[in-house]
Amino acid sequence: MTDTPDKPSAASGAGEPTAASTAASPGTASASSAPSAPGAPKAAGALPARTLDRRGAILGVATAGAAVVVGTAIHSWNGASQGGATGSGATTEVTVTVEGMRFVPDTIDVASGDRLVITLENTGDQVHDLVLEGGATTGRVAAGASARLDAGVISGPVEGWCSIAGHRAQGMVLHITASGQAAGAAQPSQTAAGHDHGAHGAAASGPSATPNLEVPLPDGFTPFDAALAPAPAGTVHQHTFTVTEVPGAYVGAGVTQTRWTFNGTAPGPVLRGKVGDTFEITLVNNGSMSHSIDFHAGIVSPDKVMRSINPGESLVYSFTAEQAGIWLYHCSTAPMSVHLASGMHGAVIIDPDGLAAVDREYVLIQSELYLGPEGGQTDAAKVAAKTPDLMCFNGVAFQYALAPLAAKAGERVRFWVMDAGPSLPTSFHVVGLQFDTVFFEGAYQLGGPDGVGRSWRGGSQALGLQPAQGGFVEAVVPAAGSYAAVTHAFADMEKGAKAILKASE
Repeated sequence: MTDTPDKPSAASGAGEPTAASTAASPGTASASSAPSAPGAPKAAGALPARTLDRRGAILGVATAGAAVVVGTAIHSWNGASQGGATGSGATTEVTVTVEGMRFVPDTIDVASGDRLVITLENTGDQVHDLVLEGGATTGRVAAGASARLDAGVISGPVEGWCSIAGHRAQGMVLHITASGQAAGAAQPSQTAAGHDHGAHGAAASGPSATPNLEVPLPDGFTPFDAALAPAPAGTVHQHTFTVTEVPGAYVGAGVTQTRWTFNGTAPGPVLRGKVGDTFEITLVNNGSMSHSIDFHAGIVSPDKVMRSINPGESLVYSFTAEQAGIWLYHCSTAPMSVHLASGMHGAVIIDPDGLAAVDREYVLIQSELYLGPEGGQTDAAKVAAKTPDLMCFNGVAFQYALAPLAAKAGERVRFWVMDAGPSLPTSFHVVGLQFDTVFFEGAYQLGGPDGVGRSWRGGSQALGLQPAQGGFVEAVVPAAGSYAAVTHAFADMEKGAKAILKASE
């Protein structure tokens, strides 16, 4: 027997087309390159036009060793110049490739007054782009594709970068110098305006969104369903996970953000099964950049199933659950911290043998929110600094404090808890309750079928978890009341990692 496959989300990620789907524009610059002025000084580390790069290719001239180009495009600056200089009439053409998270070469020196045309060959394994100060851009370029960018007349230093969130902070910066003038050293993950670029390559506008911790939930908002259903029947579970990039998603405290999601929600679907069950996940990338997935619940070689796939591509990821626990899954495309913080995470629950029935089960996945401008993308610099603006259970700060979880007096409640991170730990505690059963990272610490610890009448006050760790705790609700479920790292609780268990008579 199999689960009913999930339907792909109807939402689709917004973004520019990749270069592979963009027609070349008229007016492409000549393929011949003009060398820099004789005797012009070069900046340290710069490669002059038409010198050999590290792959042995002449810059601006394709060689047999170059990556296969599956599409080309040219994006023109309409004759604009850097610094308003009069052009010399000469055109310099340079090819820039991708190695890991850097451009090669990462510095280009041209004669002042020359027009510069850059061909970006994406020899990496995920989507990239190149954006220059002033707004010229290649648009999104799929792995294996290329695009040409007319940078206009160069008269002074210019900086470029990959605008996909987190890539600039990882080192994807290009410096252009004019006859040896050194490019300015901008801070990583900032544009000239001081903000990370958004999904479309346009500069983010305005400062970071400001949370309001006192606002109610917006009209029409539906909290993520924290109630956990029993493991489904059958031993084979088939699901489709469709990647979408969702703009304007509510993340709590009056703030919205562009979220990167599996099946349109952050966190993604919660899966459940038993030891020995097989999971077959079809990952479909309907986003505008490369994405991937890593299931901690499976013991598999990562080379194929965890690879990044381009927009429009799909893969099948199969694994058999061999160990019990609550297991993280997340996008594993670099930078993983930004993809995970943007919402690309979820949980797979594999029941331990002999798991007892309880009256209610809830799942709470703690994660961090790093705000850019209102409605914008995750701020990669804040992610790197581990300075979240908000903390949340199941993707939205304070949602269960404002829309409480239900229980009744005398009921036994089980909380499955996962710390998705990407970086901060949690100490899960429920005010007014003590845990008589604790299951941490695959083993009972207290209670369970064999009664571990019961002979000492032991109890537990908190479940401490590092990022990617999880477990469950159980308690009996003694009476009607409002029981706050929080991280006992109170500064994080005050940013939104708080729920209310509302118990009635």
